[in-house]
Amino acid sequence: MFNHVTVLRDEAVDGLKIKPDGIYVDCTLGGAGHSGLIASQLSQDGVLIGLDQDTKALSAAKERLEGVICQVHLVKTNFRHIAQVVRDLGFTKVDGILFDLGVSSPQLDESERGFSYHYEAPLDMRMDREQERTAFEVVNQYDEAEIARILYIYGEEKFSRRIARRIVEYRANKPIETTTELAEIIKESIPAATRRSGPHPARRSFQAIRIAVNEELTVFEEALEQVMEILAPGGRVSVITFHSLEDRICKQFYLEQAKGCVCPPNFPICTCHQKPKLKIITRKPTAPSAEELEQNARARSAKLRVAEKI
Repeated sequence: MFNHVTVLRDEAVDGLKIKPDGIYVDCTLGGAGHSGLIASQLSQDGVLIGLDQDTKALSAAKERLEGVICQVHLVKTNFRHIAQVVRDLGFTKVDGILFDLGVSSPQLDESERGFSYHYEAPLDMRMDREQERTAFEVVNQYDEAEIARILYIYGEEKFSRRIARRIVEYRANKPIETTTELAEIIKESIPAATRRSGPHPARRSFQAIRIAVNEELTVFEEALEQVMEILAPGGRVSVITFHSLEDRICKQFYLEQAKGCVCPPNFPICTCHQKPKLKIITRKPTAPSAEELEQNARARSAKLRVAEKI
């Protein structure tokens, strides 16, 4: 079973301003929570394209989308290839694109995937089980400076150097093989006073290693650039983030694309001829309601940003 509680489901889909005969891409298909709602608003002339790296997610989505009247194309791929997928399906432009970033609940809850510090499992953390790089490689083969950089940049972990040093010292005697083994090493690296308050001491580091394994930030940046290529004028993009770095990337991209004339204020006329390419719909990101947070605590850090191509 692939039981994922969809975050900001209605808000993200409403933000796309669905046209019954439009073409929509769900870049993070998951269990088809968002896609199911999109498909329910499409006619037989409408098209839904769903992308996911996870075979189980694709199977669950296929089952849940049975019976919809629109055209459905489900593709196993990383969304860094969104433009190529759209072209391969014979389309040039689409009317809406949705991203729901981060790891899904089923991936967190499947202990063998190695995403969680709560369960003992091999160090894996791959969203695509067919890719070669795993968390084992990052933890056991990357040098101390690179591990510290990953923990600090991707996890915003202030004890990144201490943790990286402890990892390298530990693995000099034997490889670090399991999630619980790594979690204990991280815990031991953090001062006791800090460990007694706040979230689990391994949370930030596990998040950082997962992002590194899957190249999540790089992939997102690549996909956003392609959004501008394939989104039709008047088309919208909805992005749900769960991490401050993802949200910053999205916010800055929207602002850059929404920028108009950059001539100095004292120029009598515009000579740069730069026109805005996006209109930002959500000046402030949309957060989950109190009701949604009560039902799904994992939604607490979610933010939704919507923009429209001009």
